[in-house]
Amino acid sequence: MILQGKHIAVEGVIGVGKTSLSTMLSEEKNGKLVLEIVEKNPFLSDFYNDKENLAFQTQIFFLFSRYHQQEELMQFDLFKQTVFTDYIFEKDKIFAYLNLSEKEISLYEKIYNLLVKKVPKPDLVVYLQASTEVLMERIKRRGREFERNIEINYIEELNQAYNYFFFHYEASPLLVINSNSLDFVHRPEDFKKIFKEINNITGGKKYFNPGNDAEL
Repeated sequence: MILQGKHIAVEGVIGVGKTSLSTMLSEEKNGKLVLEIVEKNPFLSDFYNDKENLAFQTQIFFLFSRYHQQEELMQFDLFKQTVFTDYIFEKDKIFAYLNLSEKEISLYEKIYNLLVKKVPKPDLVVYLQASTEVLMERIKRRGREFERNIEINYIEELNQAYNYFFFHYEASPLLVINSNSLDFVHRPEDFKKIFKEINNITGGKKYFNPGNDAEL
């Protein structure tokens, strides 16, 4: 039973529902919840309007913010309580390689490689997949001001990058969930399906595709 005294990370593209799911899991198991700090990035809102000039500042802020949170996780006693997070540290590179120039990547890699050595690995990563169209609808539905100018082409590129990254991911046990037909926030039965899959995984990589028999 993996949902006991562990570090469980939920991942996925912007809008897929990773924060909602990690929050619900932490409440179900009375665990510790650690959410990525997104809104406090002072460059993020302007980044979506001017990626070329603000990508590096945005990325470096996220890199150090994520690292400081991971430092706090290292101090937490996993024998007493399960920790749930809505990201993994390694995902920072997905955004870096998508948004930074070649020269910026060179500097970024030097900083990243110094930090990643000290970051603990999750006991399980849950990757929520969704089509680009579903992601755009969910982003629109939640109505965050700083996401108003996100373009569908950017989400499509990000979606492809995430799928590639997790197809090759081997650092921790991985559960890949196709969430297109799931609404675990409003349908308790969908959350129960996910909870069961997470609780039963023992290692390696597993795919869960519940089908398209339900409407979003």
